[in-house]
Amino acid sequence: MTDRIAIRGIRAFGRHGALPGERDHLQPFDVEVELEVDLSASRTSDALDDTVNYAAVHTRVVRIVVERSYQLLERLGDEILRDLMRDERIACATVSIAKPGILGGATPEIHLSSRRAR
Repeated sequence: MTDRIAIRGIRAFGRHGALPGERDHLQPFDVEVELEVDLSASRTSDALDDTVNYAAVHTRVVRIVVERSYQLLERLGDEILRDLMRDERIACATVSIAKPGILGGATPEIHLSSRRAR
């Protein structure tokens, strides 16, 4: 399958971090999501029900960043992946999370993927 949906530039403010004080205040997190999905039906039907709703994915990602709190970006990313993979139409999901400017101006970023067993 080569069809993909990408949602880039998601910025959400949350309380994640392992260092003292990091979770005391809101910080920006930049998230990108890429989904491997069979889009053959939606190509011809032009029906939202035949694809993954981008707005719903965006809302779910933001909600996880805002409402939960973890020490590690890896844990946050795993929660996002678990949520995305609940949709049976998604064969593979990749999430990237960056925490801009926290390391003396440097930005750490993680990339995680999950693939449905065939």
